Amino acid sequence: MKIAPSILTADFANLSQEIKSVESADYLHIDIMDGHFVPNISFGPAITYQISKISALPLDVHLMVTNPIKWVDQFAKSKPKFITIHTEANRVAETIKSIESHHIGVGLSIKPVTPVDDLLPFLDHVKLVLVMTVEPGFGGQSFIYEALNKVKELVKIRKANNYDFEIEVDGGINTETIKNCRDAGVDIAVAGSYLFNQKDREKGIASLR
Repeated sequence: MKIAPSILTADFANLSQEIKSVESADYLHIDIMDGHFVPNISFGPAITYQISKISALPLDVHLMVTNPIKWVDQFAKSKPKFITIHTEANRVAETIKSIESHHIGVGLSIKPVTPVDDLLPFLDHVKLVLVMTVEPGFGGQSFIYEALNKVKELVKIRKANNYDFEIEVDGGINTETIKNCRDAGVDIAVAGSYLFNQKDREKGIASLR
């Protein structure tokens, strides 16, 4: 299991040290919120660029925004591993092409209420599928176990079509829920509150792996 700490719950007054404390992870998950697609605001491309200079970890940028196509060029400057957009956002096909033009892995996410069928037209372009296991927009929520049925469905679709995308989950991850994720076929788990509420983040990452 790969682990992607979400810095949404990090101490931004000591962000450099917080990032260094999770260097044993596989990715660094960057939650971008516009206050419209979700009822919260996080930060933008300038801070993401600074994070890319601090961290040696590949960035996993999750755009929880209504019009992601407006932001791809700016976030591409940070050279992330993935830029993930939502199927529920505007101009999905155009945005996917824009991400691909920067030679960045396309990620596509669905909310807990969104069916897997909404992903199907785009899966041959996708390197990452993010299944939200909480409602996007806030940290510290409880894990929605029903979302793992979508993971199991995606595992079957991937095998049947020889796709190479990784399956990621985000929300409510801890040492108990991650066992269910593993059994369902998850490749990457995003962890926020669980990790950053611990003093020893390296030990926390190891416990999830």
